[in-house]
Amino acid sequence: MLIPLIVVLAVVVVLVLFIIGIYNRLVTLRNRYKNAYAQIDVQLKRRYDLIPNLVETAKGYMAHERETLEAVVKARGAAFNASQAAAANPGDPGAMKGLMGAESMLTGALGRLLVVVERYPDLKANQQMSQLMEELTSTENRISFARQAYNDGVTSYNTQRETFPSVMFAGMFGFSAAELFEIEAPEQREAPKVQF
Repeated sequence: MLIPLIVVLAVVVVLVLFIIGIYNRLVTLRNRYKNAYAQIDVQLKRRYDLIPNLVETAKGYMAHERETLEAVVKARGAAFNASQAAAANPGDPGAMKGLMGAESMLTGALGRLLVVVERYPDLKANQQMSQLMEELTSTENRISFARQAYNDGVTSYNTQRETFPSVMFAGMFGFSAAELFEIEAPEQREAPKVQF
């Protein structure tokens, strides 16, 4: 009578420890992708801070390119707002889709601005503009690396969440799928064309 009770208790303890292990692994992976998103957020804020300086520097040289400059400023504002929403909940599919759409618009507007900048030799030669362009390029590279780290974290988390035996407990513990940070529009994957 005592031995079967001990066996049952041992099985229950092992099962509880197993479930705790699954829960802790999911928490760890969720925290990793949230941290990875925080790195994207830092770089996006840097990008958003650089854009007004870039636009102000370009304004004096490109007075008749007002539409392009306004599009960049508007897209920057939309992307900043979407970034705030995504930062509040980095794995939320709706917030991430909003951010991806806003970032696609901003990337397109910046691409158009870069094409216009190429048409102005005096502006290209301006030391401040050159420095801002270099900083923006560096920031874009950092954003790419941070996006890759975030997507790697989300993939690990989603894989763990969707594989057996975690799948049996993930929903019960409130672990929902996280959204990848992808470029939405295929045209955004291409470099802007510069013609002289």
